[in-house]
Amino acid sequence: MIVTLTVNPALDRTISVERLAFEDRAYIDSRHDSAGGRGINAACVIHAFGGQPLAIFPSGGKNGKRLEEFLGAYGYPTLAVPIRHEIRTNLTITDRQGLTVSLNERGPHLEKAEVLKLEKAVQKHLDGASWLLLCGSLPPGVPADFYARLIAMARQKKVKTLLDTDGDGLREGIEAAPTVASPNQHEAERLLNRALVTRNHFLEAVGRIRAMGPESVVLSLGSRGALGAIEGHLIEAVPPRVEVLCPIGAGDALAAAFAWSMERDNDFTDALRWGVATGTASATLPGLRLASLDQAKEIYRQVEMRRIE
Repeated sequence: MIVTLTVNPALDRTISVERLAFEDRAYIDSRHDSAGGRGINAACVIHAFGGQPLAIFPSGGKNGKRLEEFLGAYGYPTLAVPIRHEIRTNLTITDRQGLTVSLNERGPHLEKAEVLKLEKAVQKHLDGASWLLLCGSLPPGVPADFYARLIAMARQKKVKTLLDTDGDGLREGIEAAPTVASPNQHEAERLLNRALVTRNHFLEAVGRIRAMGPESVVLSLGSRGALGAIEGHLIEAVPPRVEVLCPIGAGDALAAAFAWSMERDNDFTDALRWGVATGTASATLPGLRLASLDQAKEIYRQVEMRRIE
């Protein structure tokens, strides 16, 4: 079983328009609501690939009820931890040319007792789990060391961990030595406090991040693919050129497919290839849609793997 934790879930609202232009109106073609949050997206991919996920998340208010209704139709196990305040709504606007704007609320304030309930829910379900995916931003009220505590807890139970977050949660979580740290380019830039522009910058960054504590690193670079660092080796996964329709959620798909593949055969290089293939395939789909296994397989065959000594 792969457990995913989404501390700051959302009701995702996707609006599609013909064309986005600065200081000009756009007419809405369609509007779609769905369950959102990095860990929830990851669980959807793992389930679609034939894996066994369990998605844990806080739920409150009318948005929380709608989120649970959506997840009830997805067909995989979930665990909602009740909270007092309403979960957030995230807005994504995308056009037919692939231009996308994402506007996220910060999320509800979680009380100390609610944070403890989440922690206990994760602890209870680590027995029998192979991986714990710690996904997304920390909402107000959740301490910066929350992920770090869960990483230490998982290590005691010999459960591998993937950390996919930003800011202080990423910084403190990395120092707790997760199995994998999986930042994207912007998150890595904030972590290292420097711009990453060239390939040499990316290569240097992935090495620096690994030196901060994680056993391995997967640095997601969007259309450029990803860089992986493990045991002194750097591996580059370069996807084919594709027409990108909506990149939102592609990073979640990458992390999920990586963990799914690692659970199957524990081959870091092949897992990186699957991750890049799934993220790339997801980016070619309209709106907040995630690639199926068949769609990922088509891209997987075209991903170029390079070992950098």
